[in-house]
Amino acid sequence: MTDLVLQNVSFSYPDGTKALEDFTLTVKSGERVAIVGQNGAGKTTAVKLMNGLLKPASGTVQVGEWDTTKFTTAQVSRKVGHVFQNPDDQIFHNDVESEVRFGPKNMKFDSGRVDELTQWAMELCGISGFAEENPYNLPYSERKFVTIASVLAMDSDIIILDEPTAGQDKIGLLTLGRLLDVLEQKGKTVITITHDMEFVTDYFSRIVVMANRKLIADGQAEDIFYNQEVLKASMLKPPAVAQMAGMFHFPPGILSKQQLVAAILKHTGT
Repeated sequence: MTDLVLQNVSFSYPDGTKALEDFTLTVKSGERVAIVGQNGAGKTTAVKLMNGLLKPASGTVQVGEWDTTKFTTAQVSRKVGHVFQNPDDQIFHNDVESEVRFGPKNMKFDSGRVDELTQWAMELCGISGFAEENPYNLPYSERKFVTIASVLAMDSDIIILDEPTAGQDKIGLLTLGRLLDVLEQKGKTVITITHDMEFVTDYFSRIVVMANRKLIADGQAEDIFYNQEVLKASMLKPPAVAQMAGMFHFPPGILSKQQLVAAILKHTGT
């Protein structure tokens, strides 16, 4: 069990820019958490602190029993895998299988375990058919799945996905949904940064809202997307379904298409 605890964390960049202020968050092992907010809210800084890419100026970041200030980024990455927003910032091999295989091989797993994790991650991400392809010959959406697979193959307890739906079509979104379900079954913790509110409501039970470098709300989707003060402070738009429900003046809490259809049928007496 690897819980993640950020306690009163603040961080500023070398030029003096404040990126995070008094940020406190606990993520229990096995949770799915979406972190949302406008650009500049502090989301990316928060997750870079979680996996040791950055060290807090004040406060503490605990990954399980580890204080991240006492371990290298490479050591922390064994517990917290981070899939960057732009796959081109992460890919450095000339074929897909070598890219995915690098992580578990570098972690000194035995050859059988490396093979197992590599094939599992590639199959889960739907890229087994591209094993011998140069990743840069693949479209952006497939390159995203190459980087996701390369992190999954490391078998980290915590997985961070930065804007995973960017550039994805319907098939890609379904693949992501299936992937999240498999990771949940394996007891993995998944944290995502995303601007895709439909993706959030479809797949995440807990939402953390950030604004002005601070956490301003933490709760379930219906608590977040029907809270006008939170939406105004974070400049977030609720999912399209919630917006439509508001146009009809339906009671708060509608977030799925099925709920919306049921409310319309009830309203019309059908």
